[in-house]
Amino acid sequence: MCEHCHKFAPDRRKFLSLLTVSIAATTLSARYAFAADATTSVTADEAIAKLKAGNANYISAPQLCAVDLSKQREHVAKAQTPWATIITCSDSRVPPELLFGGLGIGELFVARNAGNMVDTATMGTIEYGAEHLGIPLVVVMGHERCGAVGAACEVVEKHVKLPGSIGPMVNAIVPAAMAVRGEPGDFVDNTVRESAKRTAMKVATKSQIVSHLIKENKVKVLAARYDLDDGRVEFLS
Repeated sequence: MCEHCHKFAPDRRKFLSLLTVSIAATTLSARYAFAADATTSVTADEAIAKLKAGNANYISAPQLCAVDLSKQREHVAKAQTPWATIITCSDSRVPPELLFGGLGIGELFVARNAGNMVDTATMGTIEYGAEHLGIPLVVVMGHERCGAVGAACEVVEKHVKLPGSIGPMVNAIVPAAMAVRGEPGDFVDNTVRESAKRTAMKVATKSQIVSHLIKENKVKVLAARYDLDDGRVEFLS
């Protein structure tokens, strides 16, 4: 160690003591911040209206979907109060914040995976949002020409075998495909709608946390479908 560094090096015991105090203070601060977290004042019906209005803006005047991200980032850096949870597909053409009107940082609680399914991690995300963040609305949103849903339809119709983890992922959608097979209309699109409805029902009934909040009129769970061609979000339930 150089003489300059040695001169200013703190005593080891003093350093460890200060470090312990610092860690304890940080932990206490984090716990207090979590306990004091504010939740949104937006109701489920208000959240639905905001999503519908935002989507209408996205369709009619997308150039207006601009936000000052730097100011929003600064505003929500230490706490978040999102007012809707969106479960949707990983498809690059389905960004929830944009298609609901250019919403900015801190407004939507989003979980995305191929086929917008709800596994343990996603259900935990929904429950955390509803229970700890007070989010009043959960939307399970499928979309037109979904690749994962299309693959599930091929499994049903052609008995296609999919490699790796893709197979089990798509298999979760197969029951919805089987339920609407043979119905009038496009098989894939019918399955998109059916799968979103089934997944929304799963969230509403299989989660004790969410079902309890629904009974208390604190949470609503809806299914929806996004149209890739015209940009419209259709609420199915």
